[in-house]
Amino acid sequence: MPRFSYLLSAAIVAGAPAVSVAGGAPSFTTDVIPLLTKAGCNQGACHGKGAGQNGFRLSLRGFAPDQDYNWITREFSGRRIDRTRPEESLFLRKATGATPHEGGRLFSTTSREYKLLLDWLGAGYPGPNKNEAKVRKLELTPAARVLKPGEEVQLIATATFTDGTMRDMTWLTKFDSNDPAYLDVSATGKARAVRNGASAVRAMYLTEVAVTVFSVPFDRPVDEKRFVPTNNFVDTHVSAKLKELRIEPSDLCTDDEFVRRVFLDALGTLPTPAEATAFSADPDPKKREKLVDATLARPEFNDYWALQLGDLFQNRKERDHDVRGAKGVRQFHDWLRKQVAANRGWDDIARDVLTATGSNADNPAVGYFIVTVGEQRHGENSEAPESIAQAFLGTRIGCAKCHNHPLERYTQDDFYHFAAYFSRVKLDRTEAKLGPTRLNVSHPDQNQNKNPVGVSQPRTGMFMRPQPLDRTTGDMKPGDDPRITLAKWITDPNNEYFAGAMVNRIWRHYMSVGLVEPVDDLRATNPPTNPALWKSLNKEFVEKKFDLRALMRVILTSRTYQLSSATRPGNETDARFYSHYYARRLPAEVMLDAISDATGVPERFDGYPVGVRAVQVPDPGSASYFLRAFGRSERVTACACERVGDVTLPNVLHLICGETVTNKVSNGSGWLAKRLKDEKDDAKLLDELFLRAYSRKPRAEEKAKVIELLKDKGASREELYRDVFWALLNSKEFLFNR
Repeated sequence: MPRFSYLLSAAIVAGAPAVSVAGGAPSFTTDVIPLLTKAGCNQGACHGKGAGQNGFRLSLRGFAPDQDYNWITREFSGRRIDRTRPEESLFLRKATGATPHEGGRLFSTTSREYKLLLDWLGAGYPGPNKNEAKVRKLELTPAARVLKPGEEVQLIATATFTDGTMRDMTWLTKFDSNDPAYLDVSATGKARAVRNGASAVRAMYLTEVAVTVFSVPFDRPVDEKRFVPTNNFVDTHVSAKLKELRIEPSDLCTDDEFVRRVFLDALGTLPTPAEATAFSADPDPKKREKLVDATLARPEFNDYWALQLGDLFQNRKERDHDVRGAKGVRQFHDWLRKQVAANRGWDDIARDVLTATGSNADNPAVGYFIVTVGEQRHGENSEAPESIAQAFLGTRIGCAKCHNHPLERYTQDDFYHFAAYFSRVKLDRTEAKLGPTRLNVSHPDQNQNKNPVGVSQPRTGMFMRPQPLDRTTGDMKPGDDPRITLAKWITDPNNEYFAGAMVNRIWRHYMSVGLVEPVDDLRATNPPTNPALWKSLNKEFVEKKFDLRALMRVILTSRTYQLSSATRPGNETDARFYSHYYARRLPAEVMLDAISDATGVPERFDGYPVGVRAVQVPDPGSASYFLRAFGRSERVTACACERVGDVTLPNVLHLICGETVTNKVSNGSGWLAKRLKDEKDDAKLLDELFLRAYSRKPRAEEKAKVIELLKDKGASREELYRDVFWALLNSKEFLFNR
């Protein structure tokens, strides 16, 4: 926007009334409640907590104005209000510090805040008015800005109301920074760049939220040649952001690193020494692209991505009442594997899961509702609303079950409108102690099916009919399965969150860091670090009919994915803009399989034949200390945080001192024991050893050092090789994908 236009629009907005006026009095809903929110009075750390504080309670962030009004004006016989002398009201004296207040002095008697509350009290403290215009939208200007460290900019928050009026509500808007280390913001909405990078400011006024993004480039020259060539649009968008921030990308990774990276990321398995050697020796300039295509077509891909979808769909034995047992979990896992093998679109898979009916023996997808609804939880008591919103839309609505969402526009009513879609889901068994479980959405009494579909909002008692989270209306008759209408809305190509949620998950899987983090917390106040890339990937995903492999191919063939994990001057601290590959610890199942493959000693899992890999085990309840210790998902919720990839002290100690690595390395039937008998040439044996662990041959200096160690006369050749192998399997190069 030209500077003159921006200043003119700001002046017009700033000239609007500072408070809404109803009969000359400030509004309790649009003025007083936002003021209490901004002052922190109704926050969870103060009077907004469940039990209130020091005898005074407010609804969290003002989500229940009627209750707040009663607590302020009528509780304890109205002791907080002085009708004849408004300035002596306890409600006002506490805020100004005239009466001792644990929260301290919030504002002075000469402040704008004091005047608003005094005017409201003096006008007879009018309460919530149902006929009053409600806020419909909040906008922040400027919408985006490039700043220098230390530079400041004043934000303006404009609220649009249902009667069409627009008002400058900056002074009643609550501002927060998404990352104060990069950008801070004052209570008045003045943003200040702290250091180089990027961050966003989020604003909240009543139930509406808005966000503006700031970039703070580094002050240094960059070599333009380092941003070319580009393989596809992924690189175009990543390079544009890096150029904007003046961060140079790293070099490409080596062929050895690439083949190992792709196998581990896409298949959850190491390449064999023969596969790694053949790829490195291949002179074809398009070999990386060909490797990606071949990898995505392998059967191991189906195994690994059935595991990933099993995490997302919480495929586990339901804790208390699920009689499917391990068999039912395996059936759902097998069903998921078939969907992946058939390359079905994500929208088709989602629809089948969301609308599953009948017996879980005939339709394993029913298992999803067995764990999210539960056989003894129905209607508003089920976990389905939270799980489905998080799994299919990548958004967290659980907060709105008890109060309005603090960071999104979802209200408590929105939550129960959404929950109403599952109000008719009922799980039955023919016999109490026997399966299978059957999911029904119709009542045996046909007259009951003619009743309106919905649930009761526990706070207000209002009947909530099914309604999507965007508050649009759907065409649904009383006898219809509400989930069909919901599935249509969720999987609509125009539903940005449906495509965006899976795009973000896939991107994070391959790139280590999501475009939005946390990966399943998409919301207006948590924008992508590269919005243009996110939109382009969403568009590509939709245009390719939600083809998961096609989406992965775009990412894997990009130059961005193929960058080295080694940093260069200027990009060492980058952890969000993909200037280099972010190395990460192998997932639990992948690490265990890698140790087994390298040593040639398969892991044994109770109830499964020898040779079954960890990534093929469908039940998270399968006993395995290693998988549990290294963060296997327990699948209790749809949250990606169920799977833990941190490096912990117990992990390190188990690898160093535990049985897994030690026993497999020293196993008399393992690869090392056999090769020590057959191969006497240390140079050749070391080549094989490194290829099994690192997918590359040892460098000259590495080989020389190891051969020198093998000359130790105080230990046998077998013992020395075990020590070397143990050291390789405990190294970062083995335990991390890099």
